[in-house]
Amino acid sequence: MAARRRCEFECGTPLSQYNSGNVCAGCSRAQAASSPQLPQHFWESPDGSRAQAASSPQLPQGFWESPDVLSAIETRDFGRLSEEVRQRAGLTQTGLAQHVGLSQGFISKLERGTTRLEVHEKVLRFLEALGAPVSLRPGLPQTRPHVSTGISSAPGDGPCDLRQLAATAAAESLDFVSQYSTGGTPPGEVDEIRREIAAVATEYVHSPLEPVFTRLLATRGKLFTLLSGQPKPSEALHLFFLTGTTCLLLAHASQNLGDETAAMAQIRTAWTCADRADHNGLRAWVRGTAALIAEWSPQAQAALTHTQSALAYAPTGESRIRIAAIQARAAARIGDQQRARSSLDVLRHAREEWPDADGLEQFGGLLRFPTEKQAFYIGGTYTLLGNYERAERHAAEAIALYEQGAPEAYSYGDVALARLDIVTARLATGEVEGASEELKKILELPPQLRIRQLGTSVQTVAKLLTHSKFDGNRAARELADAAVSYRTMDTQPKAPLQ
Repeated sequence: MAARRRCEFECGTPLSQYNSGNVCAGCSRAQAASSPQLPQHFWESPDGSRAQAASSPQLPQGFWESPDVLSAIETRDFGRLSEEVRQRAGLTQTGLAQHVGLSQGFISKLERGTTRLEVHEKVLRFLEALGAPVSLRPGLPQTRPHVSTGISSAPGDGPCDLRQLAATAAAESLDFVSQYSTGGTPPGEVDEIRREIAAVATEYVHSPLEPVFTRLLATRGKLFTLLSGQPKPSEALHLFFLTGTTCLLLAHASQNLGDETAAMAQIRTAWTCADRADHNGLRAWVRGTAALIAEWSPQAQAALTHTQSALAYAPTGESRIRIAAIQARAAARIGDQQRARSSLDVLRHAREEWPDADGLEQFGGLLRFPTEKQAFYIGGTYTLLGNYERAERHAAEAIALYEQGAPEAYSYGDVALARLDIVTARLATGEVEGASEELKKILELPPQLRIRQLGTSVQTVAKLLTHSKFDGNRAARELADAAVSYRTMDTQPKAPLQ
């Protein structure tokens, strides 16, 4: 039998019959790593694509000395290291992938824990591409271990280190099979995200926007990562539902930041997610929120189009009550009294129907439409219709229910706007002192709680106070001055859309 050809480098490993060259696969990779002819960081990515990495990510001073980073490297948890780098460098998964010469899909799997970096050479190149200090990168061996085949041996061959060979073989096998992983969401992660959405939805109604907005962005990032990792079809449906719900809340937040274009972009994303999840409850909430955004914009007429679409999807219960309430107030705002009264009738009928869950009530907070919020909307509709007696009655009911309810359900936005309905009703009857009592409570709100709708409504009150019937009324003039100055506070961080 002809002697098998061996690698021309020191390792002397017998070459496969399918290897037409003179170098084994291991030495070929080692040569590629140190070859001066190749650009720095040029290497094969674990998913089989070849890429040239860009410069290292820009990381803050002391990053590589932080305990979390050192722990991730020590335990070879490169998914956690990837997340740490992205967060501190402000990179997306795609951005990091460009730096290290890997695919975004592999980075996603690495961070989710469904694949690992095991092969020593690839670990070193990953750390090098990230800009890790040399002290954190163990040396790359220049030769392969000597291997004894048990058939023949070349002169000078040493004994085989079978444990090292087994470890290397196992790592390479895992690296290979990870390329064909079907994905799958880590156990418990979806439940954690669901709890976070519920916490944010609850805090939305009684907390300033900034911290809530930040948490929403983090939650959306996690969901985008899970969806990009090719989840199983059954998991994808639920992930799209949670992503759509998160974007729905971001639409509220964007509108309160004064960016209606961004708000509608979030609405379009939420709608796409609702379609992918095939979830009518989410479809109804998305269309209803689009109506709310339109109601407070110059295109208020469009709100009615959105509510008509929403009613086609809304199940019975709070979801249908919410759409009818938005429709009633939007119609009253554009002067369509008949449509407003008809929508109030739809609301009353919906209250009598047997409720059906819409899927979003599980989150609570902003994603509920309880009795106190219903009373607030009805009062607002009657204010716009000029029926001030009913307006004050329903507004007072809403305030009382909120004040008697649980603190976490207290919506400062609803309460403040309900007070303005009472102010409007009392000014309509010339009751300046009674109006002043309620208006002062609104004017004393901290800047970070003065939502945009509140600023708009205060200016409407300011105009009412300039009516000739208040001429010579000192209290009315002082209220008008205070209301006019309130406009400048609308530039402060906004609270959530109510």
